[in-house]
Amino acid sequence: MTAPSAPSARRRLRDHVALGWLVAALVISLVHRWVPASTWLMVHLVLLGALTHSALVWSEHFAHTLLRTVPDEAGRRRQGLRVGALALGALAVFVGVPGEWWPLTVAGATVVAVAVGWHGAHLLSTLRRALPSRFRVVTHSYLAAACFLPVGAAFGATMAFGLPEEWHGRLLIAHLAANLLGWIGLTVTGTLVTFWPTMLRTRMDDRAETLARRALPVQVAGIVLVVAGPLAGMRPVGLLGVIVYALGLAWWGRALARPLRAKGLREFAPASVLASLVWAVVGLGWIGWLLAVAPSFAAVADGLPTVAAVFAVGFAAQLLAGALSYLVPSVMGGGPAVVRAGQAWLNRWAGWRLAVVNGGLLLWLLPTTSWVRVTVSSLVLVALAAFVPLLVGGAQASARARRAVLAGEEPPETPPSRPFTGGQWVAAAAALALAVSAGVGVDPAAAGLPTVGAAPAASGIAPTGHTTRVEVTAQGMRFTPASITVPAGDRLVIVVTNADDTMAHDLVVGAARTPRLAPGETAELDAGVVTGSVQGYCSVAGHRQMGMVLDIVVAGGVSSPAAHDGPAVIGPNPADTLGTVVNPVLTPLTDETVHRLTLTVTEVPLEVAPGLWQTRWTFNGGSVGPTLHGRVGDVFEITLVNDGTMGHSIDFHAGALAPDRPMRTIAAGESLTYRFTAGRAGIWMYHCSTAPMSTHIAAGMHGAVVIEPDGLGAVDRSYVLVQSEVYLANAALTSGDAQEVDAAKIAAGTPDRVVFNGVANQYDLQPFAARVGERVRFWVLDAGPSRASSFHVVGGQFDTVWTEGTYTLRDGVGAFGATDGGAQVLPLQPAQGGFVELTFPEAGHYPVVSHVMVDAERGAHGVVAVEG
Repeated sequence: MTAPSAPSARRRLRDHVALGWLVAALVISLVHRWVPASTWLMVHLVLLGALTHSALVWSEHFAHTLLRTVPDEAGRRRQGLRVGALALGALAVFVGVPGEWWPLTVAGATVVAVAVGWHGAHLLSTLRRALPSRFRVVTHSYLAAACFLPVGAAFGATMAFGLPEEWHGRLLIAHLAANLLGWIGLTVTGTLVTFWPTMLRTRMDDRAETLARRALPVQVAGIVLVVAGPLAGMRPVGLLGVIVYALGLAWWGRALARPLRAKGLREFAPASVLASLVWAVVGLGWIGWLLAVAPSFAAVADGLPTVAAVFAVGFAAQLLAGALSYLVPSVMGGGPAVVRAGQAWLNRWAGWRLAVVNGGLLLWLLPTTSWVRVTVSSLVLVALAAFVPLLVGGAQASARARRAVLAGEEPPETPPSRPFTGGQWVAAAAALALAVSAGVGVDPAAAGLPTVGAAPAASGIAPTGHTTRVEVTAQGMRFTPASITVPAGDRLVIVVTNADDTMAHDLVVGAARTPRLAPGETAELDAGVVTGSVQGYCSVAGHRQMGMVLDIVVAGGVSSPAAHDGPAVIGPNPADTLGTVVNPVLTPLTDETVHRLTLTVTEVPLEVAPGLWQTRWTFNGGSVGPTLHGRVGDVFEITLVNDGTMGHSIDFHAGALAPDRPMRTIAAGESLTYRFTAGRAGIWMYHCSTAPMSTHIAAGMHGAVVIEPDGLGAVDRSYVLVQSEVYLANAALTSGDAQEVDAAKIAAGTPDRVVFNGVANQYDLQPFAARVGERVRFWVLDAGPSRASSFHVVGGQFDTVWTEGTYTLRDGVGAFGATDGGAQVLPLQPAQGGFVELTFPEAGHYPVVSHVMVDAERGAHGVVAVEG
């Protein structure tokens, strides 16, 4: 809001700026879930937007009033330019930070600093030109305040470039001290020297000017220490600064007591301002406590978002509501009747609004569940938002009364104002109780009932009253740590930071969830009182399926059916490790024409994905059966030994013969010999053919026989990939215990993993190797048992494709004679195979996938690391 002046379009617009920022903050609070950096934006719309605008405008008004100077029209135009520059700079910051447009953020912060610096220069010039008068200390406070904001803006702009956590924490504390304690704090304490008794409509404390004059240098010294301590890496110095500032504040605050005792609180305006000062003291003490107990500046910074919310809602919003409730009717002129008409509106439901805002904020800060906080904060928002229509109504009432006075008419009668009644306090208590009850109804943890992860029956676990606070990072389709342990009955608060460079994430645990977090953003999730293990997840489409799950394990809690009912943790993670990676290199041919091999059936635990184990039915104990390699006409003599616990068999597609004897099922402990001649070229599947065949193949009993066609050219590197599916009894179990194969999932065709050579994502962890210009051949077999494959190399093009006995493309020449052909995939149905060839044009990392993308996301994924 602005100083009074002749009404004009320019000044009316200027008068609505603070109101506009407040309305914007209310709107963002309603749609915050879909707004990036919404918490930061709401806090700064109030502090940087509405409160900074009001501080700049009203401090100039009070300075001119107390110094008995009147700005001319040119001076008013210059003030309008300062107000406009401040609004444009703030708008640039509000757009730049959520959008991560750092040049815009820095430019906006610079414009804000220039506007306030210009404001300070104007006040200094006005002070020098003014005649001696009382309360010059008020203008001194404004000058000191104007010196701090450009410093704080510089800290904020520096943070926009991204800094290590410790330095970010240091600058954040210095930024808060300079802007909140300095720019806002000194402006408020300077103004209230005279404004406080004016609102109470009583006589000022005779000591007020002296107390303020003595307190000002103490406050300034405290701010300097709070800024310098973090910058120097000295938390005790910062803590000392908070103590010094608090002492100066206490010395100044003595002047508030006498007027309050003399008159008491009879109107909304002084009551709201007093409540704001109480919350300011709470926030200051909170900052001091963080500096005293936190192990690092980064840890201090972690606690500041809640402190900022206290300052924004408890201090700033109530300060603005109280001050403007008095000032807007008062500066319109026209006498007491005009003022009473406006303030009668602004005193409506005063007791209810104050009780709801302050009681609700207190409840929000208590260790309640997330849904209780949602319902209570919604009620607080309603109470705060009521100020906007009341302010508009009050201004209109004052305007009507003023027009009547100017017209020589009797203004409308204003009924006596009763801002505080017992009924209002009762109504506020009832509204808060209803809000808490609604939150408890959604999340029973507020009443000590089982909530997150609780079994259907009562758990018998009482809340401990203790809060477990955990920091979790979202990055690379993973939460780190992926599992956290919480004592049963504790309230769980998870601080989630999105460390991805480009991807948005969130976290959902039961009914609680964070907003959608843009890269670099942090939010808190209050999961309430936990009594049983549960699994959280990212709700962005596909991210849960890619492995963004968080296991919350409750020590001493009940078993929860929801704890592991989510999808499997899948997808590559650079932090994963594997005990063994299957060698994909095709063994070169020898001069042998008769190949003898013993295949021993075993049932052993093997990793099918990093950290995920299954009891696999194997040939020779591997994740995939050994690859046989020969030429057309070669003889293969295979001895099958069944060392398993059930009947098994073998079927070689590379041989043509009656299946009755060689493919028969043999009992555990028995053996057979399978002899066949490779009559045709291809990459042929072999597998166990014992019923149910789908289960035996899915459990790992499959492999490849590569029979090279005549005239196959030499290549620099040759790899073999066998795609298959993995079906797990409990896909969310990552404890290292081996699981059995799930026959029901096989029948339904719902694999948990789709893998190359038996292990999901193993070739992400240990990529295929190649060099620029080398010719690379991939032999690919789809072992199924049920899903097709579409083999593709991202960034590559195949110039040779051979499948099921024939070339469809050879050195760029197609079946119909085209000489510049290429192919992008090798399509295969289950049990089909072929090979592709390509060269890589430049160094880089080329993903290898099944272009059935859901299967690539399930693990049919690798990388070719190409060096120059």
